[in-house]
Amino acid sequence: MPGAREYRAPDITVEYDSARCVHFAECTRGLPSVFDVSQRPWIQPGNAAASTVAEVVERCPSGALHYVLPGQAEAPTVPTTITQTAIGQIIIRGDLRLTDGSGAMSREETRMSACGCGASTRRPFCDKSCSSTA
Repeated sequence: MPGAREYRAPDITVEYDSARCVHFAECTRGLPSVFDVSQRPWIQPGNAAASTVAEVVERCPSGALHYVLPGQAEAPTVPTTITQTAIGQIIIRGDLRLTDGSGAMSREETRMSACGCGASTRRPFCDKSCSSTA
């Protein structure tokens, strides 16, 4: 994942892109033994079974967290789903292909939190500006 930091364990690598994180806290609530902001490094994937870490990473609605298992990357959710939160964020899960203005592919994703309010400085991604406009 471009711009992401990697946290490795023998059976799983967790990738974290801090610029995409909008602090839904699914990771810290879901598996505090692995995702603990009071520890350094704050992500320690070796503290739980790889399958459990992967399941919690898949809960991350912004797509700031991804994982890679030996020999395979994270699979997208099928079918694609789109949900809007109470404050306007648009959560998209599926086999996503983001394109630039000319139609050229800029990146592939399995999850993202898109801006629904128009105030994000990182569009199409949400930067949680909606929480200050709500």
